[in-house]
Amino acid sequence: MDENINMETVSCADCEAHQKFEDEIITGLKTNPKHLLSKYFYDQKGDVLFQQIMNMPEYYLTDCEMEIFTQKTGELAGAIKAFDAPFDLVELGAGDATKSSHLLQYLVNQNADFTYMPIDISGNIIAVLRERLSGEIPGLDLVGLNGEYFEMLDKANSISSRRKVILFLGGNIGNMEVEEAHDFCSELRKKLNPGDILLIGFDLKKDPDIILSAYNDEKGITAAFNLNLLERINNELDGNFNRNAFKHYQTYDPLSGACRSYLISLEDQQVRIGNELINFKENEAVYMEISQKYALDEADGMALKNGFKPINHIPDSKGWFIDAIWKVV
Repeated sequence: MDENINMETVSCADCEAHQKFEDEIITGLKTNPKHLLSKYFYDQKGDVLFQQIMNMPEYYLTDCEMEIFTQKTGELAGAIKAFDAPFDLVELGAGDATKSSHLLQYLVNQNADFTYMPIDISGNIIAVLRERLSGEIPGLDLVGLNGEYFEMLDKANSISSRRKVILFLGGNIGNMEVEEAHDFCSELRKKLNPGDILLIGFDLKKDPDIILSAYNDEKGITAAFNLNLLERINNELDGNFNRNAFKHYQTYDPLSGACRSYLISLEDQQVRIGNELINFKENEAVYMEISQKYALDEADGMALKNGFKPINHIPDSKGWFIDAIWKVV
């Protein structure tokens, strides 16, 4: 009986997720201007394409932050005051913890008193992390938290009253509009206590050609990644998109730092999604994603406006990316 209940629960959750996917896709395409949510890029094929993007020579972000975590690990540990008192290291959107595992290994080697609390929406990822890291980093104290960021932060606080060090890596703050990023930091501050620390990655403004190339590669992998969402809609929502009737278009504004991606309809066309019909005009744009870039003073300003004090910037060797250290005040 227990197995049946669990299967029904999983089935119900899958059904709710499917319905939310459909509702948000339809709503986005019926809005003016049209938009699609980048969180839906990641089906099985999308995951593979994104891994290919991260391995492209043009896509500098991964290498820049990996350099910080491999070459400046001691500096990171010192900046988060890892040896001052016991703490919980909470990673928002841990994924495979490829970068953070270097810091974890360093802290364990230095006998720091901490518990690693990875948060991820995927229960499978948490299970895989627990198994992999227990083998790779003997002695690591790990408590996995499966769910949404802020709900799991509440859970982390209920589990332990120790000082919190929050990791928010990968330039993920750049996947939000600037106002949205401020709102996120303000809400995050409410979950933390004075003395807690946030380590947050920012991709910095730089040569516009370098930024544009990272999101508009010559091989067309990024274009395929964006267009794959149309295929996912076809496969999962009974759609009939012709992906050849759309093209990927990328922009970067060096003044605002906004790097935006779009899909452009190449003709007047009507697309069916289930029982819904969506009309597209020739050259009509569908907004897909932002990758916001920041200046150092803009990152510091975000900290100060939302209840944090900027403590340090730890850059890669090119000065293209920083992991900023903020203290809760």
